[in-house]
Amino acid sequence: MSNVTVIGAQWGDEGKGKIVDWLASRADIVVRFQGGHNAGHTLVVGNQVYKLSLLPSGVVNNKLGIIGNGVVVDPQALLAEIGRIQEQGLEVTPDTLKIAENAPLILPVHGALDRAREAARGDRKIGTTGRGIGPAYEDKVARRAIRLCDLAEPETLDWKLDELLLHHNTLLAGLGAPVFTKEELLKFLTDIAPKVLPYMAPTWDILDDARRAGRRILFEGAQAVMLDVDHGTYPFVTSSNTVAANAGTGSGMGPTAAGFVLGIAKAYCTRVGEGPFPTELHDETGRRLGERGHEFGTNTGRPRRCGWVDSVLVRHAVRVGGVNGLALTKLDVLDGLDEIRICVGYELDGQKIERFPSAPAAQQRVRPVYETLEGWKETTHGARRWADLPAQAIKYVRRIEELVGAPVTLLSTSPDRDDTILMRDPFED
Repeated sequence: MSNVTVIGAQWGDEGKGKIVDWLASRADIVVRFQGGHNAGHTLVVGNQVYKLSLLPSGVVNNKLGIIGNGVVVDPQALLAEIGRIQEQGLEVTPDTLKIAENAPLILPVHGALDRAREAARGDRKIGTTGRGIGPAYEDKVARRAIRLCDLAEPETLDWKLDELLLHHNTLLAGLGAPVFTKEELLKFLTDIAPKVLPYMAPTWDILDDARRAGRRILFEGAQAVMLDVDHGTYPFVTSSNTVAANAGTGSGMGPTAAGFVLGIAKAYCTRVGEGPFPTELHDETGRRLGERGHEFGTNTGRPRRCGWVDSVLVRHAVRVGGVNGLALTKLDVLDGLDEIRICVGYELDGQKIERFPSAPAAQQRVRPVYETLEGWKETTHGARRWADLPAQAIKYVRRIEELVGAPVTLLSTSPDRDDTILMRDPFED
């Protein structure tokens, strides 16, 4: 099978947008299989910069984009994003974008509840974007979600809204937040229905036909393994499974759908929001990484916390995420440093360990054990051949491979699509 699945191997923001865009130019179909509009991808193509949240990255390559059933869709955010992209000269139509009939919808009540709960947590806040992702997933598993197909059935919307509001208004009232009326949500849905229903399709059938025809399918993950609701730094995680195994479930394809799994990791590490971050730097080096790497959230503009690469976390992501090869991004941000550190293990309560603990208090107590490598003074920015890299940069990449247990198959040296060194083609594996 010539499918490829791209997932983040850290805490997100690893530069997946560029890698997915580069792969999408060679794919036939690009599929989003989890997450919502809390995941931002920045694509730089020539002199154009595209910021995507819900739309599959293939739209900039005029490829068929599919939003699978594993994604929670905010219809208002979707239409706004389509409008922004069209203003930049790209056409998005029901012929180029298909949304699964059974995709759950994010309603205004979800965002309100998300923000009210986060405010109530005080200093124990999770650091959500407040966009309703978590509450929408909760409704899905509680079997009260409004799904895209429900917009075509007014009688279904009627009784489903009763059940949904019984739950959400109770919570909102308890948190001292304004409640919603059935009439306002019904008006919101009936107004937006004719605008989004044309994109609805039995996407699993489309994907199965494509599989049988031997077409190349690219699965585009959002967030990253360390934010996976099962395998990440719980509870400071997202509300969906971000691992490649979810590509089949979140798209309606079988367990072999993922194909070659490409994990994306920065040559250093960043995190947005709350939660443990063992290698975080609070010094001048951390500030330098943030400034040189332009580390601000695509969607929120929030500054990202920066630190050294953590091989223990990436190794965990490789194992539970099913990663076959790594794409290492932003190597050029490390140019000019006298020395570079790699976390090779932890110390927990006086004991050395080589895995990240699951318990939240233990995660906060671990201290990184570092290995120090010599830096390089030459530039790697824009390098397109392995031979163009300084010897110390090559040594650094090789050491990461050894520590995480996966080969670096692709190396990114700038935001530009073409500044990429390919050691192994995922589509030809």
